[in-house]
Amino acid sequence: MNRLVNISDNNSVPRVLIGLWQIADMEKNGNILDSESASKFMNIYADNGFTSFDMADHYGSSEIISGVFKNNYKNPDKINLFTKWVPKPDMISKESTREAVNLALKRMNQSQIDLMQFHAWHYQDPSWLDALYYLNELKVEGKIKDIGVTNFDTTHLRIALASGIPIVSNQICYSLLDRRASFEMSDLCKEFNIKLFAFGTLAGGFLSNKWLGKSEPNINDKLNWSQMKYKRFIDITGGWSLFQNLLQQLNLIANKQNTSIANIASRYILEDPNVASVIIGARLGENNHVNEHKEIIDINLSISEKELISKSLNLLKKVPGDCGDEYRKPPFLTASGDLSHHLDSISNVFKVKKINNMRKNISSNTSWEKMASYSRAVKHGNRIIVSGTTATHEDKVIGQGDPVAQTDFVIDKIEASISSLGGKLSDVVKTRVFVKNIEDWKKIAETHGKRFKNINPANTLVQAKLVGDEYLVEIEAEAIVQE
Repeated sequence: MNRLVNISDNNSVPRVLIGLWQIADMEKNGNILDSESASKFMNIYADNGFTSFDMADHYGSSEIISGVFKNNYKNPDKINLFTKWVPKPDMISKESTREAVNLALKRMNQSQIDLMQFHAWHYQDPSWLDALYYLNELKVEGKIKDIGVTNFDTTHLRIALASGIPIVSNQICYSLLDRRASFEMSDLCKEFNIKLFAFGTLAGGFLSNKWLGKSEPNINDKLNWSQMKYKRFIDITGGWSLFQNLLQQLNLIANKQNTSIANIASRYILEDPNVASVIIGARLGENNHVNEHKEIIDINLSISEKELISKSLNLLKKVPGDCGDEYRKPPFLTASGDLSHHLDSISNVFKVKKINNMRKNISSNTSWEKMASYSRAVKHGNRIIVSGTTATHEDKVIGQGDPVAQTDFVIDKIEASISSLGGKLSDVVKTRVFVKNIEDWKKIAETHGKRFKNINPANTLVQAKLVGDEYLVEIEAEAIVQE
C-alpha cells in the first residue's frame, strides 16, 4: 500500500507524509498538549505504513511529542522524523546553526536528525548559503542524516546544489491550483535528482467535496488561517467559478473511482515523478483519516482522467513567480496577504560609509578591495555604480562550473549593493557582462534576461579573460535612483 520512495541512501519515505503543523494550532491558546498522551495517537499512522512525520521548530511542541512517540514505538528504526529550521532574518551564524540543530535533537531526544530542512527568508544576504554550509558540517559530524530545504525557488536551489551542498529535497506548495513546481523546478529536480515534498495539496481543504457547489466565501468571513491563505490562490488563478468547474471535474472522476475529490487531487500531484510525498496534516487525538490516506496510494488515474483534469487546469491562470515567492515578494499569497513589514525589517547586507553630502561608499571587505583601493559600490547623487562582481563569497567560489548559478549569485550581490544604498534592482539602467567562455554567453544572457525582465537596462556583453580560473562571468551595473 504505502510504498516507499528513496530520497537518499539514508532515507526512504512513504508517498504520504503526516504533517504536524496543526499541533501549533491546537496549542495556540497556550494549552500545551501532554506529550505522552498526544504521542500515542501517532501509533495508528505508523501501524498503517505512514512512518514519516514532518514538523518544524515553530510547530508548537511537535518535536517533543514526536520524539516521545519514536522512542516508545515498537519499531523505532522504521520511523523518520523530519523537522525544519526557520531562523529569523539576520540571525544566521555557525553558532546559531549548531544551537538550532542541538535544540531539535534535545527536543526530539534523538542522537541524529533524519532530515533537517532549512528555510531562507531572503537571498540578497548570502548568509542563507552559509547556513547550508554549516548544516553540511553538522551532517559530516553525524548530527544530521540528510539536508533538505523548504520553499526554495529554482534559482537559489541551483546555486546551493552547484556549490556542493548535498540537498536531497525541497518542500514546496504544490497543488492543482499551484503548479509552479511543474515548470523550471521540475527540470532542476531531474538534473540533480531532488525530490519534492508537496504541501498545500488540498489548498487548505478547498479541494474537497465540502466546497463542491458552495457559494464563494468572503476571505474574512469565518475562514481559518489556512483557508484565508488558499482563498488567495483561488482568486489569483481565475476565481470561484473556474475553481468550481475544477471541483466538478474532479468529482466526476472521484465518483467513478469510488473515492473523494481530496484523494484525486492528491493522487494527481503524486503522478509527478519528482514528487516523493504529499503532506497531509494531522490533528492528534481527532479524526485520523487513515483509511482515506491509504486510498491515495492505490488510485490509478487513467489517461482520459488525467486529460480531463488537464483541460480544467488549462483554464486557470498560473500562480505568478516561482516556488516560495509568496513569502518573499508580492503578491504575498499568505494568510495575511502581506509580508512587506517583515521583509522591510531585514537589515541591509552592506554598511554604508558617508564620504560627503554627495557620495556614499559600501565595501564587502574583501582582500581585493583593500589591495586595489576600490568600493563594492558607490552612490554619487542619485547614481549608483556597482563594481565588477563575480560569484565570490568570502573564500568560496559559488556555483563552480555552472554559468547560470554564477550569474544569479552575481546579480544577487549587485541587488544587495544597490539595496544597501537605497535603490532597487528596477533602478538599474546599464549592465556590462564579461564572460570567460563564449559558448556560455547564451545561458548567461538568458539568466540576465530572467532577472531583468521588464527592467530592460542597456547592456553590453563581451568575452574577457577573467581573473581567477573558476569564474565564468563578471558583471558591472549602474543604477539611477529617483529621489
